[in-house]
Amino acid sequence: MQHSNINQDLRVELTARALAAKALKDLSWEQVAADTGLSLAYVTAAVLGQHALPKAASELVCQRLGLNAADALQLQTIPLRGSIPGGIPTDPTIYRFYEMIQIYGTTLKALVHEKFGDGIISAINFKLDIRKEEDPDGGERAVITLDGKFLPNKPY
Repeated sequence: MQHSNINQDLRVELTARALAAKALKDLSWEQVAADTGLSLAYVTAAVLGQHALPKAASELVCQRLGLNAADALQLQTIPLRGSIPGGIPTDPTIYRFYEMIQIYGTTLKALVHEKFGDGIISAINFKLDIRKEEDPDGGERAVITLDGKFLPNKPY
């Protein structure tokens, strides 16, 4: 049977234990997600409390992290999503994403609507990828791909 959280308390506690275990075992997110059959971004988001994992994946992740059966069940539970309480984020990395949306949000909206019509890009039927590339001008660039299904608005 599928279960659902009505608040974030249990997932916040589980996330803290999982992050501590990941650090103590010196594991990368790639190592945590390996062989789950799911993407790196999805498993990372699940461990951070934003997705439910299938049973086999949750058990494998918990085995890697040394977490118990109750934790594996909690990783299978549909979470109360949303990881940034309190309005404008203060963490510099998260804030930069907020800043990007502040600057490019209306541009993205205008271009999505021009190309697709009235609707939204799903965050449920969604894929995320991040990779590092060398910058020809020196240093490195973060290449982030957001790939969501377009859901048209349907008049009723």
